[in-house]
Amino acid sequence: MSRELSELYRSLAADADARDVGLPDVLRHRADRRARFRAAGGTLAVGLVVVGVVIGAQVVTPPSASVPAPAGAPTPSTSPSPSPTGGSPSPSVPPTTPGRSPGTTSPGATGTQPARTPTSIPDRAFFALAPTNQVGIAPEFRDEAVLPNLCGADIGGEAVVHRRTRLLIYKLPQTPKGYVPDGSYTHSITIYRAGRADDVLKELRQAVRDCPVQKMPGDDTLGESRQRLIPDSGFGDESVLFEMRSAGQDVNGDPTGADVVRLVRAIRVGDVVTILWEQGWEGTSSQRAQVDADGRRAVAAIRRWLG
Repeated sequence: MSRELSELYRSLAADADARDVGLPDVLRHRADRRARFRAAGGTLAVGLVVVGVVIGAQVVTPPSASVPAPAGAPTPSTSPSPSPTGGSPSPSVPPTTPGRSPGTTSPGATGTQPARTPTSIPDRAFFALAPTNQVGIAPEFRDEAVLPNLCGADIGGEAVVHRRTRLLIYKLPQTPKGYVPDGSYTHSITIYRAGRADDVLKELRQAVRDCPVQKMPGDDTLGESRQRLIPDSGFGDESVLFEMRSAGQDVNGDPTGADVVRLVRAIRVGDVVTILWEQGWEGTSSQRAQVDADGRRAVAAIRRWLG
């Protein structure tokens, strides 16, 4: 080795001895700190990246809860659920009443169908006399005129569907049994075509007005009959009451000086009209209280029949 190279090695050795490179544990500690700083720096960088992504997502798409729904917009709880097949939502089915089919209208409801007009009249449609009025003579069904002659007026004849008439004999409550009866009725029930029964009562009122006086039918010696309407209410859907008044005569045809009064009442219940024509018994006059009581019984029987 040359002298110059040896001089160089000695110079390097002297310079190395002059520097303090530290103990081994110090060197290891410094290396560990540099490693921790590098790890912490990496974690911090990742955290900053994640925070940036979250903030960016919130800016781009704001939370739905922070935006108020416009007024009048349906809420999810009230919006109809779509059909599983993608069609329109099925309409809701109204609740049904137990024992009633869906779509059936209850009886008290608006839009129910009116009762069908009957076409025949059973015996049960006629009323029964009160026990105190019975004389032991059964009613007899007859085909007779249902109204007295009113100057030849034809009242509702073309609208009749079915009619039955009977003769009914009665006594007043105060008359003892075994005495002659106090009166009799020609009692009729008539079914008219739908909507015509009220016209029949209008025609009857007009016929009475148009016939205030007429000759007694059948015998000119009987004199005249005078007709007039009497105010009436409280029987069926509507009613007409009128009287026929004539001079009374005894069995020999001589005037008694008193008038004989016959009462006639027509009562409408729907398309049915019942008429009580009180005709007395051997010249007796009609008693208004008795005719009223039997009129109420007649209406009750018809209502039970019609249901």
